[in-house]
Amino acid sequence: MRPSWDNYFMKIAELVATRATCLRRQVGAIAVKDKRILATGYNGPPSGLLHCDKLGGCLRDKLKIPPGERQELSRAVHAEQNVIVQAAKLGINIEGATLYVTNHPCFICAKMLINAGIKKIVYKGGYPDKWAKDILKEAKIEVVKLSV
Repeated sequence: MRPSWDNYFMKIAELVATRATCLRRQVGAIAVKDKRILATGYNGPPSGLLHCDKLGGCLRDKLKIPPGERQELSRAVHAEQNVIVQAAKLGINIEGATLYVTNHPCFICAKMLINAGIKKIVYKGGYPDKWAKDILKEAKIEVVKLSV
């Protein structure tokens, strides 16, 4: 039986997440428009920089920062941010696209996705960030939790 388009693209986002190097959470994201993948991203440090496992562990773990708080103290660029950056570097317009992401975006990513023109977000796992949910609702972005 063929998967639905949402399940198909989420499976690809899950595969993208396997490239993530974050020690806390592996997240993958893809931007899709007209059933075509425009850009992909996973979480990890900026290109060419050392990963946390090479630096003695996760700074956020060392500081005992709970998930959903103080994202600015993460060495990782989030998967959603990497989708936006990859598309920009390659000159790909993601305005009007759907973002498939393995975890609900954080507040910082939600603001970036709004400004990038993402119209729909399909996610699989939750993330403890009420502010992200509120701002996406205010921006009238359709947000769908995929149950697979």
